Amino acid sequence: MKRRTWLTLAAVVVGGGGVVTYAVASPTGPGAEGRAKRPVKVYDLTLQGTGSGKRELPRTDTEQFSLVGVSWTGAVKRLDGTAQVRTRALEGDEWSDWRELEVNVDPPEDPKAGMRGASEPLWVGPSDAVEVQVVHEDGTTGALPKGLKVSLVDPGVVTDAEAQAPEPAAFVAEGSSPAATDTEDATATPTDGQTTTPPAPSDPASPAPSDPASPEPTDTTPTAAPTDSASPSAPPSPSPTPSPSATKPTAPPSSVPRPPITSRAGWGADESLSPDPSEYNADVKAVFVHHTTGANDYSCAESASLVRGIYAYHTQVSGWNDVGYNFIVDKCGTIFEGRKGGVDLPVLGAHTYGWNREATGIAVLGEHTSLSASNAALASVARVAAWKLGQYGADPAGTVQLNAGATQKNYTGTSFTAGTKYTFKRISGHRDAFNTECPGNSLYPQLSTIRAWAAGPVQGLKVTSITGAGLSGSTYYTKGAITPRWSATTPAALISKYELLVDGKAVATAAGTATSASATVAAGSHSVAVRAVHQSGRTTTTAAVTVVGDTTAPTFTTTPKISLRTGTVNTTAVPVTLGWKAADDKALSSVKLLSPTTATFGPTTTASSRTAKSGTAGIWSMRAYDAAGNYRTTSPSYTPMILQESSAARSGTWTTRSSTSYLGGKSYSSASKGASLTWTFTGRSASWVVSRASTSGQAYVYVDGVKVSTVDLKSATTLYRQAIWTKTWSSSAKHTVKIVVVGTSGRPTITTDGLVHIK
Repeated sequence: MKRRTWLTLAAVVVGGGGVVTYAVASPTGPGAEGRAKRPVKVYDLTLQGTGSGKRELPRTDTEQFSLVGVSWTGAVKRLDGTAQVRTRALEGDEWSDWRELEVNVDPPEDPKAGMRGASEPLWVGPSDAVEVQVVHEDGTTGALPKGLKVSLVDPGVVTDAEAQAPEPAAFVAEGSSPAATDTEDATATPTDGQTTTPPAPSDPASPAPSDPASPEPTDTTPTAAPTDSASPSAPPSPSPTPSPSATKPTAPPSSVPRPPITSRAGWGADESLSPDPSEYNADVKAVFVHHTTGANDYSCAESASLVRGIYAYHTQVSGWNDVGYNFIVDKCGTIFEGRKGGVDLPVLGAHTYGWNREATGIAVLGEHTSLSASNAALASVARVAAWKLGQYGADPAGTVQLNAGATQKNYTGTSFTAGTKYTFKRISGHRDAFNTECPGNSLYPQLSTIRAWAAGPVQGLKVTSITGAGLSGSTYYTKGAITPRWSATTPAALISKYELLVDGKAVATAAGTATSASATVAAGSHSVAVRAVHQSGRTTTTAAVTVVGDTTAPTFTTTPKISLRTGTVNTTAVPVTLGWKAADDKALSSVKLLSPTTATFGPTTTASSRTAKSGTAGIWSMRAYDAAGNYRTTSPSYTPMILQESSAARSGTWTTRSSTSYLGGKSYSSASKGASLTWTFTGRSASWVVSRASTSGQAYVYVDGVKVSTVDLKSATTLYRQAIWTKTWSSSAKHTVKIVVVGTSGRPTITTDGLVHIK
């Protein structure tokens, strides 16, 4: 990076008597607190001839500049070729890549003495060196226009906000003007009418080239308009069109609000550069959208500098009486007043050759050939276009017939004849009217979005959700208070208001920046929608959604109950099934288990496998919710009880076994056919607990004296405390369960570990 230095200037005489200014570093400089204000400056450097088809400027150190362009003699003279520049950033030693200047620029409709042909200016950011080359089309040796110069614009530090910002890492001091004149062989020419410092090579031993190129046999008569890649058009031919007036008209009201606009004073316009009075059209029939070309990586804090630079370039390089565009918009959506005369008046601009007398021009800062314009920029263009067209009752989405002021072709080859009317969209691109790529291949397709946003109705409106209501299927359910939320693709700045509709009637109104509104609905079914009112007054309404007001809580048609199930039994975890049934008159949403543990179930679920602690009463609390948020809670209590085998009535031979693997540390085992154990209890569910092995036998199970099952205890692996058989009744009652040894051949033994029942 360059060390920040304060530069003083000295002038020396070089070969041929020309004067070149160069910079000498000084160890002192301004303070680091902010920047001193300095005016806008423009410097011209003459391009040197290396052949009849090429002009160039070698790498040359210069004063600070941020915008560059190439100009030539002849306001409507075409440059058939390419102009390229590369620059060195103020805060570094790296040179940029070669960048091509847009040389296909609209000529002035009424050329005046002192006007020059010029490329579009290119914003390069703070720089202090430049290299330029201009080559005839296709690299041939054909003639180039006379008087080719590169113009460097320093937009200065003008506004208070800029002055308070930190200065660049390198700072170039103001100096005195050299003894140079505006001739072909002058090395540099200051053109701001103030104290200026022309560009200076930093190496005095290598002065900048000052020998002019030999005069070329070039016809400088203005005969042809610039063209782009489309077929060449006929020479511009002015024809009778509505004449502008110097009389300041009365500003008509618009049908839509005026957007915020940064005034010329706000961006630091030097009004002495535009001394001529404004001219006015009769009205605004159309809007032409442009891009300024140049860098897109500018910061929005630099936008005012860009606008000042373009203004200085148009007035001091091209020789126009003001900036050409009526409005300029940056990527953050800031709108700048362009040509003076009053933003609310039909000021005659210089933006679209042949069509300026019935239109206004809006330029988007940046190059939009490959990069789309930001939504913020599109929104601001739409707001300005709608406001200006609204002053004259024009629909931004409509079309209009405009009177051609010149005979020419547009970018797609459509021919226009001066004095003839042609149909244009009210919001059109520069290329629709002139042979140029402007406003770029990426911004041009976005004009349809600009038209839609400017004209209305609101685009992309939809309800995204409703807070305070539950969705079941396609219907929302609420206890009463709802807050619908919505979204739209049209920017909020173009929306007047939103209305919340219930059963077709507006019950709440919200600002255009809002994304929600609240209301309360009564019990029953309702249609809810959102209506957006565009600033034009056009409306659009979302599809209605059904919202049901519901204050009735769900019910448990079957009280939650636990039933014993198969599985491994522990004193702290008896396997059970929790069962229930819940219902709602509108839409059951969910059922939640609140204790002894927590879980959430869907509306159709009616059972869940759980475990319960034996010998302890457990409260099984459940809550049913409907889609509206109403709920009902029930909390029955159940106790799983383990009946040890020793509590059973025995018959036949049984042997006691001891192991920590058994419930209570003991179990009964028998291989005696017909041996039995009988338990008597009061409850509504029971399970028989056994040990299982590969040699285990079978047993009969009797319930209340009736044989109900034959159970085989055989298992490939040894298992303990297994609930192998279960039985559940609809209600609690006194029951007996009896198990009888079958005496299975080869494996007659069974081992029982007790009976569990729900108390």
